[in-house]
Amino acid sequence: MNSLPERIAFASYRNITVGTARKFAAKGISAADFFKLPARTLASICCVREDFFNDARRQTALESARAEATFVEENSVKVHFFDSPDFPVKLAECDDAPAMLYSFGNLEPQRRHTVAIVGTRHCTPYGANVCSRLIEDLAANVDDLEIISGLAYGVDIAAHRAALAAGIPTGAVLAHGLNTIYPADHRDDARRIIREGGFILTEYSSCAPVHKGNFLARNRIVAGLADVTIVVESDIRGGAMTTARIAAAYNREVMAVPGRITDMYSRGCNHLLARREASPVRDAADIIELMGWKAREKEGEQKTLPLLSDEQQSIADFLLQHPDASVNDMCAHLGIPYPQLSSLLFQMELENIVAALPGGRYALLMQ
Repeated sequence: MNSLPERIAFASYRNITVGTARKFAAKGISAADFFKLPARTLASICCVREDFFNDARRQTALESARAEATFVEENSVKVHFFDSPDFPVKLAECDDAPAMLYSFGNLEPQRRHTVAIVGTRHCTPYGANVCSRLIEDLAANVDDLEIISGLAYGVDIAAHRAALAAGIPTGAVLAHGLNTIYPADHRDDARRIIREGGFILTEYSSCAPVHKGNFLARNRIVAGLADVTIVVESDIRGGAMTTARIAAAYNREVMAVPGRITDMYSRGCNHLLARREASPVRDAADIIELMGWKAREKEGEQKTLPLLSDEQQSIADFLLQHPDASVNDMCAHLGIPYPQLSSLLFQMELENIVAALPGGRYALLMQ
């Protein structure tokens, strides 16, 4: 019987992935056996040098795992081992996926329709608007839907918030342990994601150091969880482009939102489309058609816009005429005190009328 510390230590050992874990399992080697067998035996399976599995290194991994097991138990963290029934089915198909995941919330092993939405941290009003409309349209047409992203600034957080506004679950893949949330500005979003049926997920323990490479590594989880990855906005280089390439390597569909050839953060999307590495997406119908999904039958209900107060209407009118306006711009032109304006904008953001952008800017979503 494998103990929790043994499973954590095994899964977190360097270069242990779903693929290598299955190799050990095929040889009848459990997580507990991993810490008892001679280094020579383990090295022969992985084709690496014996000192990679020396006793001291394995013992250090086991000691660290005991501390992590305490954190897991004290904080009610859910642990998903690669061969457990609750391990995500789509991710288990990827040999380089982590052998263990940690989560809070409702991580379903499988949903029929899972969409990853990724893009630049420098999301423009165009990107925020497209993101919101795509998710709202998908939510109105597709059952058992889930939106995956990375909780970062820009397109990621716009996708999570649009999913919450549409009443569908969303999952955030983190690049660090569950003992913190980065960026800190999105802590309330993380709480709401969990509260409203979604999840936050990571491969990293609470004691693992955070470094730049983590953010690239987590992209394979985002791509692996999803049926289709959609790049909303990106320059030629960036994490979203990496996610798209990984998704293609997993034989998953990749889509990109077309943009103006003069726009920096549409260059990556246009590049993918020009090289036929992604299919164009303009609305939910494009996604549904490409994936062969069955659209929900229409009920004939017409959506109504929320009733705005006079102050909210003035904000909406100003943003319509001044896209990408900042809070300071609105204060100066509308004469609304900053505390009152912040409260109004927060309420409008919850109702999916505006989207917050980096630099204290806002974009109007409902026009």
